[in-house]
Amino acid sequence: MSLNRNEKEAVVAQVSAQVAKAQTLALAEYRGLTVEHLNALRKQAREKGVYLHVLKNTLARRAVAGTPFEVAAESMAGPLIYGFSEDAVAAAKVIADFAKTNEKLVVKGGALNGKALDAAGVKALAAVPSREVLLTQLAGLLQSPISRFARALAALADKKGEGAAPAVTAEAAPAA
Repeated sequence: MSLNRNEKEAVVAQVSAQVAKAQTLALAEYRGLTVEHLNALRKQAREKGVYLHVLKNTLARRAVAGTPFEVAAESMAGPLIYGFSEDAVAAAKVIADFAKTNEKLVVKGGALNGKALDAAGVKALAAVPSREVLLTQLAGLLQSPISRFARALAALADKKGEGAAPAVTAEAAPAA
């Protein structure tokens, strides 16, 4: 079914709104995927905050015109599914992870920070841990010296406390 001009403008406007918020674009060819597989992919994308949409390539090119994603316009050929995400790795991760379990979804390319990515670039981007994991790793790194220092102080206190009289606990303290 063909879209009329107003419907096409509405689609371009909707996609342009998503493009304005996005950091990453990932493209994949979905030829041969069943409806169930596409629905499973869309469900995973929604859970990760990825805008995933099958678009006509001409409409997609219009939506990304004048944006940092315009560099991926050369990759926009064939039956493609477009994934846009605010998280720098989410779109690439959703598409690359799904492609690992389903050989009919073929990663074609994408864009990040105004640079075009080939299929290997999208897969490499998908291998980067998510923002939450990176923040957790950073917190662990920042906490590590402090916890080591606290353990060293505790060990020093235990070593000095070996020759001293046992400490009075709340249970053994005389009642006042």
